[in-house]
Amino acid sequence: MRLSPLNQRRFARFKANKRGWWSLWLFLGLFIFSLGAELIANDKPLVVQHDGQWFFPVFKRYPETAFGGEFPLEANYKSPYMRELIASRDGWMLWPPIAFSYDSINYDLRVPAPAPPSADNWLGTDDQGRDVLARVIYGFRISVLFALTLTLASSVIGVLAGACRATTAAGST
Repeated sequence: MRLSPLNQRRFARFKANKRGWWSLWLFLGLFIFSLGAELIANDKPLVVQHDGQWFFPVFKRYPETAFGGEFPLEANYKSPYMRELIASRDGWMLWPPIAFSYDSINYDLRVPAPAPPSADNWLGTDDQGRDVLARVIYGFRISVLFALTLTLASSVIGVLAGACRATTAAGST
């Protein structure tokens, strides 16, 4: 695709504005990063190897009985009981960098919520004990996707309304 000379000048002018150019790349990087929020911040491990089998709790829910537990409910991988069950058969879990989702509560806080930043909660917790960084990542993704959807929808509606108006105006002359 070739740009017109006018658009080439506009692009060159935008690229010459270093702050704008680097802000665009920073925004795109953060947006792409946030699209994989479940792989970055999640209260379930990415991979579990147990008894020679591979499990992917991020993508599928597994009952506790799949790991030798007693209840057919979804496994709570953070509980000491579940960790012991998985480790008992030479199993292991690979956790995401942030071991909390946007709605999971950190019950192991050393201070009352809201807690200051720590090794577990990099930006601290809110008043209900939820990880702030996980909530920022998920919230950023939802906000940007909503803005892009709203922009696309309003553009389509605007073009259709303009086309109808132009058709009506051309028919009346």
